[in-house]
Amino acid sequence: MSNELNTAALTTLTEQYITLWNEADAAARTKLIAELWAEDGAQVLTDPPQEIREAAAAIAFPVPYLTVRGHRELDARVTRAYEMFIAPGEYTFQPLGVAQRLAGGLAGLGWAMVSTADGSIGGTGYDVLALDEDGRIRSDHQYIGPA
Repeated sequence: MSNELNTAALTTLTEQYITLWNEADAAARTKLIAELWAEDGAQVLTDPPQEIREAAAAIAFPVPYLTVRGHRELDARVTRAYEMFIAPGEYTFQPLGVAQRLAGGLAGLGWAMVSTADGSIGGTGYDVLALDEDGRIRSDHQYIGPA
């Protein structure tokens, strides 16, 4: 993928990104991570779980961002999300439209975690992606939204 954010590239990025989080095969997930992310690429969870926020506040720290960097850490992150939400068969991740080109060469991608039982939405999110010169994700700032 090139870093040109045309409609075809944004569609491919959306499909590959969502496929990654739903992928059951560990080797296929690892391969997709290598295709999607730069070697030192990172994902930053900008709004960590409430218990982390409370622990930080208890010692007078601002809410911390949680960051994973590099293919190995990304693989562990994606695998854990798969184990928690997809493997039990309760949810699947689906895109909320196609990724959009944002200012500064960024792309924005909305998604929903959808119940396999009734199609209800269990959660949503929005990822702001910065791509490198080869079109791989350099940084992914993930914002988790309400259900």
